[in-house]
Amino acid sequence: MKRAEWLIPTGLILVGGLLLGNGSWIHGKAWLAQQLIKQAWAETLAGGHEVRPWPWADTWPVAKLMVEGADIEYYVLSGATGNALAFGPGHYQGTGLPGAGGTSVIAGHRDTQFSFLENIAVGDVLLIENSEGEIIHYRISDKAIFDSRQQNINLENPSVDQIKLVTCYPFNVINPGGPLRMVVTAPVEL
Repeated sequence: MKRAEWLIPTGLILVGGLLLGNGSWIHGKAWLAQQLIKQAWAETLAGGHEVRPWPWADTWPVAKLMVEGADIEYYVLSGATGNALAFGPGHYQGTGLPGAGGTSVIAGHRDTQFSFLENIAVGDVLLIENSEGEIIHYRISDKAIFDSRQQNINLENPSVDQIKLVTCYPFNVINPGGPLRMVVTAPVEL
């Protein structure tokens, strides 16, 4: 076999492997981070305060988000910065802590942790476990799309006990970013 005949298939296999690995990286990183964050959350419930999932982390878990009747469970991190969102959903500073009363805004990436929002419906129940281990039920009342260039998340009454989940929109697009956001609103269920 001539050298060129095996070089081309070998090169194509290597390029394919690199592309597959690169595409899997974000999902693998998110999964591993959630395992480390899960351990930090257990320490928080045992009485810890601002337990960081790894020594150099600039964030820590503040709540656990679940969907009733579904196998969906994510740990919400302090801060909705790019660094925190790379590892899980993030709580917007300046809004109420999840499960502690008032309006809490939580952001997540549409292609990892918040991909489930594409199929969630009005009437579904979200559960938040707070740092005391209490589980609060929230029923989805609204699912809306807005253009972030023209409006902000509606916080007209921040004292209302509710959560707002925010992610980029539309789902499953090739080019990330864009101005559209999906906001899922869920008031506490009494």
